[in-house]
Amino acid sequence: MSGAALSAHVVVERPGFRLDVELHLEPGEVVAVMGPSGAGKSTLLGAIAGLVRPTSGEVSIGGGVVASARRSTPPARRGAVLLGQEPRLFPHLSARANVAFGLRAQGLSRSDADRDADEWLWRVGLPGSGDRRPAELSGGQQQRVAVARALAVQPRVLLLDEPLTSLDPETAGDLRAMVAEQLAHAHATAVVVTHDVVDAAAMAGRLAVLEAGRVVQEGTVRAVLAAPATRFVAALAGVNRVEGALRDGRWHATFPAGDVVLSGTVAAASAPGVPSAGASGLPDGTPVAATFRPSDVRLTTITDSTWTGVLRRAELERPVPGEWSARVARLEQLPGAVRVHTAEPAVAVDVAVDEAAELGLRPGSTVRLHVRERHVRLQPLRAAG
Repeated sequence: MSGAALSAHVVVERPGFRLDVELHLEPGEVVAVMGPSGAGKSTLLGAIAGLVRPTSGEVSIGGGVVASARRSTPPARRGAVLLGQEPRLFPHLSARANVAFGLRAQGLSRSDADRDADEWLWRVGLPGSGDRRPAELSGGQQQRVAVARALAVQPRVLLLDEPLTSLDPETAGDLRAMVAEQLAHAHATAVVVTHDVVDAAAMAGRLAVLEAGRVVQEGTVRAVLAAPATRFVAALAGVNRVEGALRDGRWHATFPAGDVVLSGTVAAASAPGVPSAGASGLPDGTPVAATFRPSDVRLTTITDSTWTGVLRRAELERPVPGEWSARVARLEQLPGAVRVHTAEPAVAVDVAVDEAAELGLRPGSTVRLHVRERHVRLQPLRAAG
């Protein structure tokens, strides 16, 4: 089995929403698609599968056009298989019969289809389960059967729409490893829509990020996470991202509590030709995003002044590089820590549970944030010059 090339330019227009995405995959390539809810990820898969009629654009699989302004090949004849969050097995059929169903539709004899089905059940970790019906299987086992059914028919393109979302973390981890192994074994061409960056790293070689119906960043998974182009991508990478501009070799931005000034190292992957030793080679006014990890920010409370007092003080004092005042917007529980989200600028800080309790943090608390130069990466939003 080997997948086919996929080339898609999908435009879908609906009231208040427009999807305009280009996606190109080589045979056997796996691409992950991520984005916030409502970005258009499932609509994109539906258009490729033939379940959503594009407003314009073109989809070709293996060099043959299956969707355009003039034609639309029925889903069953496209060679694309869509697997979603629910396994959607036939409840009255055994696991073997579910996997064999598509094979029988392709013309295989019952004995050959059953033999191949048992082979695929073995491949996905369910040997000896062929006679069991879906009601006798766990959710994870049902999803394994669904993966076997999808791959058994040797699709030209496999479309996975968050297939691990409804599973518990341990089961999802096992399924993730199995799917990655089977995609590689089958040399499948696949588009994997997911909300979990671990899925992208484990299964895909390339990542495309959708926001508001368009691709905002694309590249290898490592490259995208190393230089996030938006706050959403930064959240995927586990870092803060705040936009500003260079002034006198440092990052500057203005917020209600005053100017914020940061020093840092320019990320080599951020733009071609940008020096990696610092920001001195970039002209003043260059738009730059500062990124740093929540665990690298130190937080202290301000107890000797109201928020109004902080604002007045900011008008009189020069900013201290790497320090600024903010207010707590919300608190988020993490394993063994509390993530403190502050506003203006929107920055997350990880604080130990006992420290958060000692500081008495709550929404509205006034705090002082500190981050050292060595922890800050500066990513020019465009190449210098």
